[in-house]
Amino acid sequence: MSETPPNTLQYRFDGPEDAPVLILGPSLGTTWHMWDRQVPELAQQWRIFRFDLPGHGGSPAYPAGSVSDLAERLLATLDALGVQRFGYAGCALGGAVGVELALRHPERVASLALIAASPRFGTADEFRQRGVIVRTNGLDPIARTSPDRWFSTGFAAAQPAITEWAVQMVRTTDPGCYIAACEALASFDVRAELGMVGVPTLVLVGSDDQVTGPAEARTLVAGIPDARLAVVPGASHLVPVEQPAAVTDLLVRHFSTAWQPAYEHSTGQTAVPGVSLRPVQAVSPQAAPIAEIAPAPMTAPAQVMGRPDPYDAGLKVRREVLGDAHVDRALAQADDFSGDFQELVTRYAWGEIWDRPGLDRRSRSCVTLTALVAGGHLDELAFHTRAALRNGLTPDEIKEVLLQAAVYCGVPAANSAFRVAQQVIREETTPSE
Repeated sequence: MSETPPNTLQYRFDGPEDAPVLILGPSLGTTWHMWDRQVPELAQQWRIFRFDLPGHGGSPAYPAGSVSDLAERLLATLDALGVQRFGYAGCALGGAVGVELALRHPERVASLALIAASPRFGTADEFRQRGVIVRTNGLDPIARTSPDRWFSTGFAAAQPAITEWAVQMVRTTDPGCYIAACEALASFDVRAELGMVGVPTLVLVGSDDQVTGPAEARTLVAGIPDARLAVVPGASHLVPVEQPAAVTDLLVRHFSTAWQPAYEHSTGQTAVPGVSLRPVQAVSPQAAPIAEIAPAPMTAPAQVMGRPDPYDAGLKVRREVLGDAHVDRALAQADDFSGDFQELVTRYAWGEIWDRPGLDRRSRSCVTLTALVAGGHLDELAFHTRAALRNGLTPDEIKEVLLQAAVYCGVPAANSAFRVAQQVIREETTPSE
């Protein structure tokens, strides 16, 4: 067991030192203990490596705001230990890290298992909203509702000790690291790249998972060329905890039979057997879904010479700041008359100004709120108040901006602004039951 520097992760090993390394990646809000009941059997054949996400368990609170950052920290940890090649099984956010490794560092991954995973986790708005709730109310609302997301109703009722363990696990997570992990999931989207995953992959899902369920699992199986699906009946999102024996058996079978040969260093290639479309398997025949094979991956567009068009960057920033729902609504309402204006706003306001490195997004939100108060633009003030919360401003900080604006923009303008902002903050920071 080790506590590591900021660019690496806290980890522990179990099993024989000379065995192949198998990594078990945790879900958001959990620690490496979510894998406790898999370790005894897996450690008979593999050197089990578990790690804690930043700020989770006893891990130092150095936030990582993207899945690629988490993957690079994991590789830095493995490099320091001399581990070059490994199998990888990850749950939810841990699964996203596994996909990232398989896409960006295929020579390191011998075999892959994705549990309760998805090529895109819900919508960016959902996770940024969760970050706003944590920033305003702390982790207690998320902790109290975790069992509903993680376990089936029958399991939660029958296992109160495990349910309470899950709640405490979330409560003891560092809020800043939890928010950063939400941002990592919000920006994660590899749907167009699944065809480039070249490692044998098991996709495992609980039949009752309401977070990343069988539909998301089928998307992974359809997109990854050498993938098979296993459905665990009666299990929800944290399936390794709820159905440990079934998950252990599936992992043993997968990693025992689907371990890809290492790259041949003289050629930089690896001998990969011809890909066959494997039959779908499940723990019980009644739970077996049908997987569809996706078309070949999209080819990246050719690079345009000269200065890049800021439109795509602007659309990305606009979505990150204002949310997908708002941007989709604005673009859907555009017609021949207003379409050019929407393009202008995306390209120049968001691609040229909001994407400039000179100010961070928190500062730009402060400036924007003040300008909107001065101009009396209350409709825009409402959705930019939501944007300010997503950009990391707290309700108290927004209040200070509006108080400052009252002095320099006028009390009547600030009075109207307070009324609008108060309503938005109430909506955005009230935890859902």
